[in-house]
Amino acid sequence: MSHFATPMMEVPEMIAEVGGKTLDLCYQCGTCSGTCPWNLVRDFRVRDIITRAQLGLEGYEGEDLWMCATCNACVDRCPQGVEIVDLVRTIRMLIAETGAAPKTLRAVLGSVQSNGNPWSGEPSARMAWAGADPVPAFDGTPEYAYFTCCTQAYDPRNAKVIRAAAKVMDAGCVSYGFVGGGEWCCGDAVRKTGAQSSFQRLADHNINLMNGLGVKKMLVPSPHCLNTFRKEYPELGGKWEVTHLVELLRDLVRSGRLAMKTAVPVKAIYHDPCYLGRNNDIYDAPRDVLRGVPGLQLIEFARTRDEAVCCGGGGGRLWMETPVNERFAVLKLKEAVAKGADTVVTACPYCISMFEDAKTALGLDQMQIADVVEIVAQAL
Repeated sequence: MSHFATPMMEVPEMIAEVGGKTLDLCYQCGTCSGTCPWNLVRDFRVRDIITRAQLGLEGYEGEDLWMCATCNACVDRCPQGVEIVDLVRTIRMLIAETGAAPKTLRAVLGSVQSNGNPWSGEPSARMAWAGADPVPAFDGTPEYAYFTCCTQAYDPRNAKVIRAAAKVMDAGCVSYGFVGGGEWCCGDAVRKTGAQSSFQRLADHNINLMNGLGVKKMLVPSPHCLNTFRKEYPELGGKWEVTHLVELLRDLVRSGRLAMKTAVPVKAIYHDPCYLGRNNDIYDAPRDVLRGVPGLQLIEFARTRDEAVCCGGGGGRLWMETPVNERFAVLKLKEAVAKGADTVVTACPYCISMFEDAKTALGLDQMQIADVVEIVAQAL
């Protein structure tokens, strides 16, 4: 039986019990609705979702619930400290029990269950991106265990970022090793879609694997992995020092271990990934690295850092269809063109995918989409 088949006043209690503990703090000021990037492209009220939850009303099964990209902008601005993303995740979890999740997400979650990743990729092919080139494996000896994001492991475009990362880490004499293919999805997007039991299964597998390998320091290229490993895994037994690749890059440049001598003459505009910036307060590291690249001119979007507009790929939206005129990445690419940028640089595989799709949709063949580490690799 669905939790929403209970008497009306039990619904708010159920939401609070399973993860939406800050529900009652909301006093309906509407700041969340005014902050949400969806209002750049359509009329959308986050507050309506919260109102229905507080009053114990049904009607969550519609499109609005699945539009949230979990960018955290509303949470940042909420004067009451309501954890709105947690509320959305919790309501999605309750709805998922009824089988009412969007069809595309059901397919993704099915792949996670059978393959350990959302891309329908064979587990045995997780290291296929390396081709015939030998790469170091983590055996407990290197300083860092490199945890490959599923998107980079199975998406050909994002696989280029891993190869660039390996080149740069080798040049900087970093002590690292790839986990080697046994890892599963970190579970960030899985949990945000409401699939809590699948997230727990992924987390248990990864924690047992990493602890068994003797991991002390983990290096990740994805802000989604960073956020999940830093904030959600510790209470489950995964207690490691977790570093995002851009943090390491800045340290390598500052220490002189990485010399960027080749000019990269581009006019680059930097996009702040939500899970790197708003969720983990990493704004300066990527900019510091880019400013050190010879020949690169760095410019900014009108809304940047903690006010940056989301690419639209978080919370499961990466796998959901969005009309071209409602894609946040399309809006941002149009702004990049207007500012004279020829390269959009970011530090997240989801953002890379969303901007590449937007580039195709707009026919911007000359616009380049790059990860920070790809720019650094060009500058070596």
